[in-house]
Amino acid sequence: MQFEPRDQFEQRQKKLQQIQELGFDPYPREFRWTDTPATLVDKYGQTPGGELEAQKRDVRVAGRIVSLRLMGKAGFAHLQGAGKRLQIYVKKDVVGDRGFQLFLLLDLGDSAGVRGHLFRTKTGELSIWVEELSFLSKALLPLPEKWHGLTDVELRYRQRYLDLIANEKSRQVFVTRARIIQELRRFFDAKGYTEVETPMMHPIPGGAAARPFTTHHHALDIDLYLRIAPELYLKRLTIGGFDRVYEINRNFRNEGISTQHNPEFTMLEFYEAYSNYRDLMDMNEQLFSLLAKNITGSTSVKYGGTELDFSKMQRLSMREAIVKYWPAHLGAAPSVKELAQPGGPRALGERHYPGKDKMSDGEWTGLLFEAIAEDKLVQPTILYDFPTDISPLSKQKPEDPSLAERFEIFVAGMEVANGFSELNDPAEQERRFLAQIAQGGDEMPKQLDVDYIRALCHGMPPAAGEGIGIDRLTMILTDSPSIRDVILFPLLRPQGGESSSASEAHGA
Repeated sequence: MQFEPRDQFEQRQKKLQQIQELGFDPYPREFRWTDTPATLVDKYGQTPGGELEAQKRDVRVAGRIVSLRLMGKAGFAHLQGAGKRLQIYVKKDVVGDRGFQLFLLLDLGDSAGVRGHLFRTKTGELSIWVEELSFLSKALLPLPEKWHGLTDVELRYRQRYLDLIANEKSRQVFVTRARIIQELRRFFDAKGYTEVETPMMHPIPGGAAARPFTTHHHALDIDLYLRIAPELYLKRLTIGGFDRVYEINRNFRNEGISTQHNPEFTMLEFYEAYSNYRDLMDMNEQLFSLLAKNITGSTSVKYGGTELDFSKMQRLSMREAIVKYWPAHLGAAPSVKELAQPGGPRALGERHYPGKDKMSDGEWTGLLFEAIAEDKLVQPTILYDFPTDISPLSKQKPEDPSLAERFEIFVAGMEVANGFSELNDPAEQERRFLAQIAQGGDEMPKQLDVDYIRALCHGMPPAAGEGIGIDRLTMILTDSPSIRDVILFPLLRPQGGESSSASEAHGA
């Protein structure tokens, strides 16, 4: 693929050769810096020029050159680093002939290091008076036109490195994502949870209904599946005595791509022994409120023009949500009692969504919720009491076995968390696994996980578990409309003729 005209590449190569002829290493191995542009701007942005001149603090700073302006025997440039830019002033009489020749050979996008002291120009801009200039890297390919306002979404996703240079907002999204993960770790560590790592290659896919990616281990000559969920391994750890355990995990599901779905995604999954799903619902209200406040400074978060209030969460059963958001064009809304009656969900569903004869009442309830209510759950909502038919790993409610002790959290119409009281009856778990296998389909398991059933036979304490989608959570807390905006390198369809060779990268 031709990224840039070949003459630009060749011109910069010649400059690199000239830099080398001046005695500079074209690919130096280090630069010992004392500060970043961002730390100096933050610390000295308001310091008067006289005070800076009196201090004459020696600084060593590195960054990418994002502006250049020559003025005879002197020149200005801006170094960008850690998300901010800082002006430098290079004068021939100070840096010497060799240093100034180097300055003349620099291009936008190059990396350079400087040693000098802070001062303010006549216009009042914080700057570095350069006493020594170091060459760090030549950008053989120039930044794209209008790089400071890079708006081509496809280019931003494909060449994230350019997006991070050009768009400070994009960089801040990923800084915030890192902070979200730090806050989640801090929250669960403080509650006595232990962070663990479980396998990413599974002999049997399990823990969720999803089509897996398949790979092959040549030494063992066995097929393996990339993890669709860590659930069954984390519950094995609960059986083994880890009463509070969590994992921040990468999951892989061989399914569609949308603004809310990427085949590779990140979740926090955790399990707590001696608790049930209502304990986790209470804990989630605390977690989401604290997370919103620590990340954004407020429990009120703007997403897509809507103010989301994380100081409270409404709670609705799935049946209540269907009744509450029943659309007027479908006639009179059913009652919760009608939805609870045998055949009730089927009668309502077949009337409005025909052609799904093989579905159970529980599956019809799930379909009605998705079609009618899911996208209406904009404010943070805990949706609970799911049908047992669509909750194969959850305990049933003792007073109503048609329902499971399961909940999901919805924000902005998106599911961001899924939790339940864990099924720990090995006989019932085996029955449900076999029912899934008999049901068939690409998203259902093809064989029984005998080892997991064996583990349950050793006794799993009552426990509750949950998974939280970090990608969607980051979308909400950074006001990002697409999951691709919060994944550094989202999966994209290859472009025609794309090659990794250096000659094609510069347009040979």
